[in-house]
Amino acid sequence: MTRFVSSKIACCGQGPYNGIGLCTPISNLCPNRDLYAFWDPFHPSEKANRIIVQQILTGSNQYMHPMNLTTIMALDSRT
Repeated sequence: MTRFVSSKIACCGQGPYNGIGLCTPISNLCPNRDLYAFWDPFHPSEKANRIIVQQILTGSNQYMHPMNLTTIMALDSRT
């Protein structure tokens, strides 16, 4: 199971929770970006993006209702 250290603190940024501004050379930078859900105040980290895409492609209908993209593409290829 994938775990993040925090979804409240960005890996790169300034101010409280690294939530002010974009990632710049003067930003605070986390030691391991794979442990953070957000890269900066606005963008998911690479690891979070991979999880999101995996859910879109093959996720259960608990999250991808009524069906995931793989199922849609399989149905579409039959027509």
